[in-house]
Amino acid sequence: MKKPAIDAAHKHLRKDVRMRALMKRHTLETTERPREAFHALTRAIVYQQLSGKAAGTIFKRFTELFPGKKFPSPEQVLKLKDTRFRSAGISTQKMGYIRDLAKRFQDGTIVPKKFPKMTDEEIREHLLVVKGIGRWTADMFLMFTLHRPDVLPTGDLGIQKGFQKVFALRTLPDSIKMEKLAKDWAPHRTVACLYLWRAADEGNPNR
Repeated sequence: MKKPAIDAAHKHLRKDVRMRALMKRHTLETTERPREAFHALTRAIVYQQLSGKAAGTIFKRFTELFPGKKFPSPEQVLKLKDTRFRSAGISTQKMGYIRDLAKRFQDGTIVPKKFPKMTDEEIREHLLVVKGIGRWTADMFLMFTLHRPDVLPTGDLGIQKGFQKVFALRTLPDSIKMEKLAKDWAPHRTVACLYLWRAADEGNPNR
């Protein structure tokens, strides 16, 4: 997300007393994520249910299977043999997911050029046809690859814990509760969520 968009979000979010307090305690750090859709979504699949360090090692091994500096095309991935996938540490299940993703890009099921004219929900529906991609992965793609400004990933445990911390809730909130609590943060809920993740890292409010 570019600085003007972040600045606009900060200006809006400071109107909320809880968010203003949270923003005083934390500074956002930007992390480089792949900008190209196939690259970003392949990475997301590899990283599922793994620690960042382990996933990073596997993803690096995977990209090194292909010569050249550019990330492999869907066509190159589809030509890769099972043994090569496994040599990088990719499980049989994730191998199937990555191949399905590549096939969807190759046959035109997923067309990134259409994304700029699509709503967030349309993009989610577009991506959910891929095996191994759920709403959480689609939300992360919207936030960190497409830089959509108003994403609220209610299925993310860190976001749930962030709400619990910021609003001093006894239990983790459900999606309806979170949508209600975050209503005034729109249309800048993506940046708000970056702070909620920071809040979750501060510790459990019930301890």
